[in-house]
Parts: sequence; structure tokens; C-alpha cells
Amino acid sequence: MANYYLDNPRFRHHLHHPLMPRIVALKERDFADKDKYEYAPVDFEDAMDSYDKALEIIGEICAEIIEPNAESVDHEGPSLHNGRVTYSSATQQNLDAVRKAGLMGMAMPRRYEGLNFPIVPYIMAAELVSQADASFQNIWGLQDCAVTLYEFGNEDQQQRYLPRVCAGETMSMDLTEPDAGSDLQAVMLKATFSEEDNCWYLNGVKRFITNGDSDIHLVLARSEDGTKDARGLSMFIYDKRQGGVDVRRIENKLGIKGAPTCELVFKNTKVELCGERKLGLIKYVMALMNGARLGIMSQSVGISEAACREALAFARERKQFGKAIIQFPPVYEMLALMRAKTDASRTMLYETARFVDMYKTWEDIAKERKLEPEERQEMKLYSKLADAFTPMGKGMTSEYANQNANDAVQIHGGSGYMKDYACERLYRDARITNIYEGTTQLQVVAAIRYVTTGLYLEQIRRYEALDYKPELDGLKQQLKDMTEHYATIVASVSETKDSEYIEFHARRLVEAASHCIFGYLLLQDANANDLFLRSAEVYIRFGQSEIQKIESYIQHFNHESFKVLQAE
Repeated sequence: MANYYLDNPRFRHHLHHPLMPRIVALKERDFADKDKYEYAPVDFEDAMDSYDKALEIIGEICAEIIEPNAESVDHEGPSLHNGRVTYSSATQQNLDAVRKAGLMGMAMPRRYEGLNFPIVPYIMAAELVSQADASFQNIWGLQDCAVTLYEFGNEDQQQRYLPRVCAGETMSMDLTEPDAGSDLQAVMLKATFSEEDNCWYLNGVKRFITNGDSDIHLVLARSEDGTKDARGLSMFIYDKRQGGVDVRRIENKLGIKGAPTCELVFKNTKVELCGERKLGLIKYVMALMNGARLGIMSQSVGISEAACREALAFARERKQFGKAIIQFPPVYEMLALMRAKTDASRTMLYETARFVDMYKTWEDIAKERKLEPEERQEMKLYSKLADAFTPMGKGMTSEYANQNANDAVQIHGGSGYMKDYACERLYRDARITNIYEGTTQLQVVAAIRYVTTGLYLEQIRRYEALDYKPELDGLKQQLKDMTEHYATIVASVSETKDSEYIEFHARRLVEAASHCIFGYLLLQDANANDLFLRSAEVYIRFGQSEIQKIESYIQHFNHESFKVLQAE
């Protein structure tokens, strides 16, 4: 039987990263659950075997059910009747399959009937689902909203809601409104507390809500009268069983057709406060969005992988001028770069996931006991790295997903423009990845401070200091040269101390940093597994040329040129 996990050895390579023993030991509290739960692992090898088996199951479901359903899902889509959403029959089949396999609540603790998996294997499952059908990831993957509920909800809320998610109920995050897209400070959905009923009620409209008719919602609303900024916003939990929310319409979208994107109307909707008042956007949504951005990274990598495979299969079969088109240099060059961008995106995804695993697990342990100074220091380090890598990773992997989907259509030629081929759907599905959960431009805004403070350069130096096989010396030297050019252009822009000039070049500086980081991560992969050598060679050569272009542009569009432009 086909299996997306088993047929791609790259997954097991990333699953068995050297940091995983520490992640697993911390996550399992040195395997303290083994005497409480029959399915809890007894040691590291047992835990890894559990992850491996779960990923094998999801890999089979993706190949045998979700991907074969993708065309039907894209064609049929969800429907709306009397304010309620009905999934397409194929989407419902997908959902039934993952529920039956026990693949909801993967990252939730066992006391809530979850699997207690680290983020890494959960994100691998998300990538597999996205490769099969990116739209289904927007339904299944929103179970990670439960992580926010676990982190910030009270014990009663956790006991009532988390087992329901683990049993298969769906979630959504209701953030954006007609006049509040990226600028969530402008949210005006009204939250009013009733002294008589001792509960909160919501009134207003939310728009562009993914999976908007879900069972359990996390809702951002304005709880403080007279406020217009982030300090007046709180987070609430809405239980669909309570009623009070109608779906006004399902948006007619370019892609991701299987996941309903809804406009919601709240009418005296009974909800409960999650966490503390006034921290809805400042604290809770920021945590929620970082998790969502990691999810979009996995979706982007899944789309890139699917695009690679579709393009390669077509190029091998399609004959022109008496030979398969894969034999033409312009085509095999495209295919090699597609594979390199996909492998680079994936290694960035799992590096970021490991950082998230480390700091979130330490945060969880800190709720149980006081951390030792060195433990707190480690938590802070990984938290900072996760904060830095998430916007870079989300921005770059989503851009690469779009580029790879575009190239897959190009390799298919005229056939790629037809709905007979999956690359047409991939092209449409990819387009949203660099828009939602923060556009690429907003990711650059978040990432640029790690350029100017030197955090990216510090991490690149850490990668540079690692031991590599002698046969990789040439690639390492190329990366060292790239890094020196990167450091030079950062210094030339930063030393002006002109914030507008720095913002003007921010995207170029972040991209230059990413080429160094992606290159070193691929070099580490190649150091451990020859499977990645070709991608490392191609990507590093590509990154080197991109940094040269960036450096040339900044040299020609220097601070003096920028001031002239401003004056005009």
C-alpha cells in the first residue's frame, strides 16, 4: 500500500535528530507516565517507536484516503444551510479516518486523553496531511488551538474541552474582522459581562475564519469599554453546543477549497473568558499565532513536496523532440532547485519545531516546579531562537511553496493549466500560504530585529563551529564566504542608524540571513546523510548567487541614493 511517510526517508532523518533524546526525556518527564498509562513509553526507544508507528498510520491515510479524495474535495467543497456548514462527503471521510486512527490531540497530555507527542512528530503529521491535501490541513491542523487552551485556560476549562478535542472535535481561532485583518488591534467584536448571569456575551462579526463552524472556538474580542488598542482585548472560548453564532456565508476562494472560510455573526453569544482580561492579543493570540505560523510552514513544505513529485513524474513521462523532457537542462535545473528548496524548507521547519519543543516543554515544567538557573537559561535561549526562526521560516517556506507550485505548472506546460493535473490545484492552494497568519511582509517586520541585533549571525556562527566531514569542506567554505558577505551588508545598512533605510532593505537582509541558515542546516543534513548532498550543493550555490545580487543591489541603492529618493 502507498504510504507518504515510508516512501520518504527524509522524515526519519529529521525525526532522529541528535536533540530528540533530550526533547523526549523532558516531554515525558523521564517517562513518569509509564506506570499510569498503558500506552505511555517506557524509554526513549519506545517513545520513538510510538512516533514512528503513528506517522506510518497517518502516511497511509494520506496516500490511500486523503490524496485520492483531494480532487473531489476541491470540486465539491463545503456547503451552507441555515447558518450551518456541512463538509463535503470526502472531507468528512478524511475526518472520520483520522479520528478513528486516534490522531486528534496528538500533542495533548495523556491526562486529557492525548498522545503527549512533542511538536516535531505532530508537525511531521501536519506536513504529510498537507502533501495529500492542503485544505484538509486547515481542518485537522487547527487542533493545535488546543495547545493555547492548555497553556492559558484554567483547569476546569482544560478538563471540559481538551478531551473533546482529543476525541475528534474541531477547533477554530476567530480573530479577523471586516475592518481588522493584519491589524488585530482594531478588533471591535463586543464582549459584555452580565452580572445577573455571571457570564460573558459577544456581539458582532468575524470574517475570514478558517473552519468557522467548528465545535470549539477561541475568540478575540473587545472586553474593555472605551479602548481602541490591544490593551482592551481578551480571549474567549465559545462552545458550539451553546448556540448563538451563525455562519453568514462561506467565502468563494481561489484555493484551499475543502476548508470553509466563514463570516460569523455573534448574537448575544454566551462565552467564557480564557485567561486574564486585557491579555487576549498581547499574550494569548501572539502564542496562538506563532503555533499557527509553524502549521503554515508545515503546509508550505507539504505543498512543495507534492509539487516536486508531480513535476518529476511528469518530466520523466512527457516526451518532446524524441526524449523525456527531464533530459533538457532548463527542466532538470528547475527540478533540482525545486528539490533543494523543498529540502531546505523542511530542515528549517524541523529546526524551528525543535526550538519550540524545547522552550514550551520547559515552560510546562515550570508550572510544576521551580526551574534551576541553567534550565531557565536554556528555556530563554530556545524561546528566543523559536521567536527568531518562526517568522523567517514562515516567510521563506511559503514563498518557496509558491515558487515550486509555479514551477510544477511550468514543467507541465499547457497541461499544467488544466484541472486534469494536480499541479493546478497545488498552484491555487499555495497562493494563500504567504498571506494568511501574517503576510511575508509582516514576517519580515518581525524578523528584521534579529538581523540588526545579531541573533541570526550568532546562530550562523554556532552552525559554522560544528564539525563536518572533510569532503564537505568546499561547501562549508562557500557558506563561510556567504556569511561574511551577509555580515558586511548588515553592517553597511545598520550603521546608518536610519530606521526607514533599514526597513527599506529589511526583506533583502532577512533573505540573505535565511540563505546562510538554510544552507548550514542542509550541510548538517548532508553531514549525517548523503541523501541531502545534492540539495545542499544546489541550495548553497543558489544562496550564494542570491546574496551576491542582494549585496549588489544594496551597494547601488546605498543610503545616499535612498535619501535622494526620499527627497523626490
